Amino acid sequence: MQIDKDSFPKNLPIIVEEDMFLYPFMIAPLFIEDEASLKAIELAMESKDKMVLITTLKEKKSEDEEDSFYDVGVIGNIMRKVSLPEGRTKILFQGIIRGKIISLTNKEPIIASVMPILPKPYDESRVEAMLNILKEKTRTLHSISQSFPQDLLRSINETYEPNRAIDLIASATKLKKEQAYRIFKEEDTEERILTLIDTIIEEIKAQQIQKEIKVKVNSQMEKINKEYFLKEQLKQIQKELGTDATRDSEIEEYHSKLEKIKKYMSKSAYKEVSKQIKKLSRMHQDSADANLLQNYIDVVLEIPFGSYSKKALKIEEVEKQLNKDHYALKKPKERIVEYFATRELLALRKKNNNDSKGTILCFYGPPGVGKTSLANSIAQALKRKLVRIALGGLEDVNELRGHRRTYIGAMPGRIVQGLIEAKELNPVVVLDEIDKVHNSFRGDPSSVLLEILDPEQNKEFRDYYTNFDIDLSQIIFIATANDISQIPAPLRDRMEFININSYTPSQKEQIAKKYLIPQELEKHGLEPNEVSFSKAAIELIIEKYTRESGVRNLRRRIAQILRKVAKEILQNPQQKISITPKNIDSYIDKIVFEFDKISKKNEIGLVNGLAWTSVGGDVLKIEALKIKGKGGLHLTGNLGDVMKESAKIAYSHIKSLIDNGVLKIDSKLIPLTQKEKNDKYKPEANEIYNRFDIHLHVPEGAVPKDGPSAGIAIGSALASILSNRPIKSLVAMTGELTLRGDVLPIGGLQEKLIAAYKSGIKEVLIPKKNYQRDLDEIPNEVKEGMKIYAVESFKEVLEHILIK
Repeated sequence: MQIDKDSFPKNLPIIVEEDMFLYPFMIAPLFIEDEASLKAIELAMESKDKMVLITTLKEKKSEDEEDSFYDVGVIGNIMRKVSLPEGRTKILFQGIIRGKIISLTNKEPIIASVMPILPKPYDESRVEAMLNILKEKTRTLHSISQSFPQDLLRSINETYEPNRAIDLIASATKLKKEQAYRIFKEEDTEERILTLIDTIIEEIKAQQIQKEIKVKVNSQMEKINKEYFLKEQLKQIQKELGTDATRDSEIEEYHSKLEKIKKYMSKSAYKEVSKQIKKLSRMHQDSADANLLQNYIDVVLEIPFGSYSKKALKIEEVEKQLNKDHYALKKPKERIVEYFATRELLALRKKNNNDSKGTILCFYGPPGVGKTSLANSIAQALKRKLVRIALGGLEDVNELRGHRRTYIGAMPGRIVQGLIEAKELNPVVVLDEIDKVHNSFRGDPSSVLLEILDPEQNKEFRDYYTNFDIDLSQIIFIATANDISQIPAPLRDRMEFININSYTPSQKEQIAKKYLIPQELEKHGLEPNEVSFSKAAIELIIEKYTRESGVRNLRRRIAQILRKVAKEILQNPQQKISITPKNIDSYIDKIVFEFDKISKKNEIGLVNGLAWTSVGGDVLKIEALKIKGKGGLHLTGNLGDVMKESAKIAYSHIKSLIDNGVLKIDSKLIPLTQKEKNDKYKPEANEIYNRFDIHLHVPEGAVPKDGPSAGIAIGSALASILSNRPIKSLVAMTGELTLRGDVLPIGGLQEKLIAAYKSGIKEVLIPKKNYQRDLDEIPNEVKEGMKIYAVESFKEVLEHILIK
């Protein structure tokens, strides 16, 4: 197709392609999706000749749009346009002639004044000779790289028009954009041919180098293979002659190691390892089975048979280390010292300490109270290695018992790996989160733990990988858990439980001063004389910025403050920073938690219950409201099944108290119909619960709540709303209620009482049995700050809380 050259310069819409130059006489499908190019296509289609100029995007060197694409391209027309989904358009474009952009007249769509690039006059005989050289070099390149299709190569050879041949060769050769641009824009035909010849010669050299490298690589691989086979032949010859000493020395070394530890191993263990070493000696060393077997022998011989920590047990050192590392926790530390006193006495009374059987301690309590760090202190005091095994979410029994060697990637269980790591057979092993072990199709890990922890069974614990018994009886096992009810009963039976309770605010303050702040100062590279915390600031952090039983979040808050302090000291080295309640806002986020201070106003149907959560205790407000109805009980607040049952039990008991006249009801509270008023009807007291529906709600409905310990609090709210008598606002309570009105004991008493103390409660009602057995464990600070009453029946509860 020809164009009228006299009609130029002409304003044409511009389409910018990203990766390729199009050449004249090419017909190519193009997929367009950018907005500017789509507008350019619409503009071209509206014109008579449907002409556009297609140029190429170049590497952008400035933010100016003129610099984002080349100033040359191919002028052609749009033969066909098809709209595609998602706003894309396909066009069939036919190139006609090279063109050059003179100037831009519009930026979107891009419209430019365009002139065709016309070749200068040339010497035909000279150009023909140069063209023949170009074709020859092209054939040479093809013979090396096979980069052109045969049809294209034939077309190049049969083309005698030089610029057409140049365009064909340039389009078929993988040119860089700048190379293609230099050839494309050139008007001098001779210069175009020479530039293209130089480019193809460079490509020929590159292809030759690649070919040489491939040949060298192949020859090197052949050489390696040849050497391998020769070495194999040499090994066989040496084996026949009895001169292959390397393998024999390895086997001999294994036998030597085995003999050194023979007296510390059981007969079955020695027999198994010895058998595997002999089996290895008969196998070809390059077989897959030989590698697996050698790995097994290496692992087994690393088990520290006969290696024990020799330090004598001294309870004074245990007690000293516990007091050094932990503040408060008086009762747990006493229990730990008593436990080790028994072991020390057993060691003194028996000649062989190895006769003593291991006992399993289990520290349980909320997160962050120091369960794992207590185990660390015990290991330090005993001068034994500490092995920590995290059991949270463990489902696969093979993680503990080891994989059978028939499986690919088999390895010993975590217990055996821990012994290898500790390099002694009596380390302190911490089984973290033992209450979070789960059963699955991979087995029941708790059954394996039973064998590991039971003193009667763990003397002969069999790991599937080692395939012989290992004595675990000298290990000191320490388990940690948050909720011991989640531990299977047979496993609980093997443990000695030590409860690690919540810290009181004053205990947290001392822990922060003596442990957390000095430790975090060291971690942040700060000196004690560079930053100080006021007592009020520490109290504020504990009260307003953390809400937990332990001190983990308290440590995080202190670290958060010290990071900002470190930045300030770098900016002003001479500055000494003091953290006080006045400036704490600039070092720490806004207040996160706040215990709602109890209102002093006595209200009807509102009572303070006490709850235990995974992060400590909380004061639980329970609200009751009566509305005209037929005696229904409506429960809201995301209550669990047990708590719903407690509410029903409490409601039934309150009804019985009204029936028996124990809970006095003013007849004026009972609504009468107009007819009853006219007839001067005198209702019975028990009619009140048949003429009202009770709505019982526990606020913070998004938080699940369950358990029986809110029984007496729910009963109190119902008694108050039905009798229309206010409840003392500064009283809180906890206890399970039975149908007969007995108050049963509950758990988590310390956490609940600490929460009540923080919230400003003045009196607390607790079950009598809790009062008798648990009150001595409550911190003195809490007992002195509140009056604690023991109640045995619900009648006593009503006498304490209802205002006449």
